[in-house]
Amino acid sequence: MASVTATARPERARRRPANAPPPSRIGRLIIVLNLAGLAILVGGALLLNELRQGLVNARLDSLRTEGQLIANVLDKAATEGDPEPLLKADDASVILQSLSVPRSERVRLFDAEGQLIADSYVASDRVEATPLPPARKPGERPFSFPGSWFQPQSSGLAQKSLAREIAGAMAGETVSGVRPGEDGGRVVSVSIPIEHVRDVVGVLTLQAGDVDQIIANERAALIPFIIIAVAVNLISSFALTQLIAQPVRRLSAAADSVRLSRTRAIALPDIAERKDELGDLARSLEDMTHTLSDRMEAIERFAADVAHEIRNPLTSIRSAVETLELVKDPAARDRLLGILKQDVGRLDRLITDISNASRLDAELSRESPKPVSIDRLLREIVGLYETVRRDGEAGVRLIATGAEGLTVLGREGPLGQVFRNLIDNARSFSPPGGEVRVTVARERAQARVTVDDDGPGMPPENLETVFERFYTSRPRGAAFGGASGLGLSIARQIVAAHGGTIHAENRMDTGGAVVGARFVVAIPAVRTPT
Repeated sequence: MASVTATARPERARRRPANAPPPSRIGRLIIVLNLAGLAILVGGALLLNELRQGLVNARLDSLRTEGQLIANVLDKAATEGDPEPLLKADDASVILQSLSVPRSERVRLFDAEGQLIADSYVASDRVEATPLPPARKPGERPFSFPGSWFQPQSSGLAQKSLAREIAGAMAGETVSGVRPGEDGGRVVSVSIPIEHVRDVVGVLTLQAGDVDQIIANERAALIPFIIIAVAVNLISSFALTQLIAQPVRRLSAAADSVRLSRTRAIALPDIAERKDELGDLARSLEDMTHTLSDRMEAIERFAADVAHEIRNPLTSIRSAVETLELVKDPAARDRLLGILKQDVGRLDRLITDISNASRLDAELSRESPKPVSIDRLLREIVGLYETVRRDGEAGVRLIATGAEGLTVLGREGPLGQVFRNLIDNARSFSPPGGEVRVTVARERAQARVTVDDDGPGMPPENLETVFERFYTSRPRGAAFGGASGLGLSIARQIVAAHGGTIHAENRMDTGGAVVGARFVVAIPAVRTPT
């Protein structure tokens, strides 16, 4: 049996065309939920329990008031005798015939023995052909219902219910409620005792069978509205399916295409132009995929640049090694070994900087931003440089003017790397025994840090290119391969991740001559409570 099921499923899958979209689950859910809510509403309206009970109660009150009035009239005008009162059947019949009883009601009058005296159906000229009842046996009570006032087609349940009602009224109580009718339906009935002094001389029964008809009419009146409501729900369901389910399916297909590397980014302009949540979702997905695409391209370019930069020292190392076997002069061999050491050191620095740059994104996303005191951080960094400074190296001095308590929201490790890279770059261009000045100050709502050196400055056309990866421009006499060209690029990346900016400029004297370079870092400051 399992094998049959296993083979049947692929056959069903093959029957569907390859380009046919799967059925929309959201669309089915929208239709089912809309119709379920409508079904509950329609079911409640069709049941009309509260409306039916309200109609029954109102009808009972009306019949009770009407019956009490008729009973009072009969008591005054159709009773005689004291101390043994008697209901005058002829006078009572005339009184009932003179009443204007609605066609939806039936009024019947019974004497003290339960015999029918008058019936409004007969009084209103309603012609009813009924056979004569069998003769009543001597001593038989009328509540066994052999009398002529019962129709032969009435059910035994209706007879028993009416008998109980009349019996209750004969006991001097007003009996009301819903009971089976003689025609098989349900009627609202009230039986009121006609009392003269304290004796019950008869029972007046009023019944109305129009409650079910009113309910049926109300239900019939609801049918057009139900049809319209169902049509509106179906139309709204299909509209929601087209407006929600189909765009979501297209977004899913576009995401799958990106996942399968057929495209680099999601592009659904018709959905992105919508002014609703789906439009927001489409725009967010487009921005996300474009950002991922840009990052992938950046990674590809970075990989190409890394391969190019690593190839240079490797080529130099290979040439030196190949030449080393042919050189017999000790001095020449020493020079080649020096080149090898220099290239190995350059390769080590390059790999280290590449590794730091590769981990930078992960570190920035993994560590949560926290308040960082820029003044304290720079004092620690400058103090460390002064502690390890050797003779002849450029010194580092901190100038903090009103920067006490200056705080930014960021990550202390990457921010420290920014300032160390800038200070290292400035020291490499400073003359022996020179000085690098680090100035921190609050400017508007930003923390502004400047790093000045006394070096040769930068060509104006290179003020922006110095932040590109692997860009190096060393002064004459500097050791080749002493820098990887990634320090300033990493610094800009970290500053941008903190919502700040970094730029380079030349320092000028009063005569307009370049006297050094300056790097300016601006990061949004955190307002500290006073």
